[in-house]
Amino acid sequence: MENTVVEKKEERFKKPEWLRVKLPTGENYLKVRSLVDQHKLHTICESGNCPNMGECWGAGTATFMILGNICTRSCGFCAVATGRAMTVNAIRQISPGTTLETLIPDFKGEMENVQRIVDVMPEIVSHNMETVRRLTRQVRIQAKYDRSLDVLKYLKEGGCRTKSGIMVGLGESDAEVLETMDDLARVGVEIMTIGQYLQPTKKHLAVQEFVHPEKFARYKEEALKRGFRYVESGPLVRSSYHAEQHI
Repeated sequence: MENTVVEKKEERFKKPEWLRVKLPTGENYLKVRSLVDQHKLHTICESGNCPNMGECWGAGTATFMILGNICTRSCGFCAVATGRAMTVNAIRQISPGTTLETLIPDFKGEMENVQRIVDVMPEIVSHNMETVRRLTRQVRIQAKYDRSLDVLKYLKEGGCRTKSGIMVGLGESDAEVLETMDDLARVGVEIMTIGQYLQPTKKHLAVQEFVHPEKFARYKEEALKRGFRYVESGPLVRSSYHAEQHI
């Protein structure tokens, strides 16, 4: 698999047809919209400018931010505001039937904090690599590639079902994407997501390539060959996309 070289810069950065989404409609969407507005809830769907909000809310699914409209990380690819919980246990006390997927940082490699996640054992624990090794320092300001692998390995060895994801279109090569798949498979990750990076504002990292849906399909084939149990791969895929199916 080789990257497609686009000669004209203006064409490369024009959003292609496959990244355009329909305006959200439908009874389920309106119901979720009403609940979110009524209770003043913060969702990554809105705060992260997710293109799948209409589809997911239309299916009755939303992904909430437990710190409100802020995140402890300050990633160069994300639109969520940065700022400074016994959340899993609290949810289980109030709603024992609720299944949980938690998206966690690397906790700076402090495994005693990772162990706190293992102790409460959410149904899925997600920690995203976000990009390939070479681009990690540029894309993930506070994270380290191998440290993230160590965290995922620790979670898996602790009995957690683990999940990770990357974005493409940041200048990575196909070989680097496959290398990342190999690394994730080696530490026992079961679920992988691959999506197109979209620049949320002019202050964020620029898109280097709009990856064609056919290449996403090939990436999915390659990931499944490596033993991942579930793979979401497509231009509009985000970390929480179809999360209810991963359970």
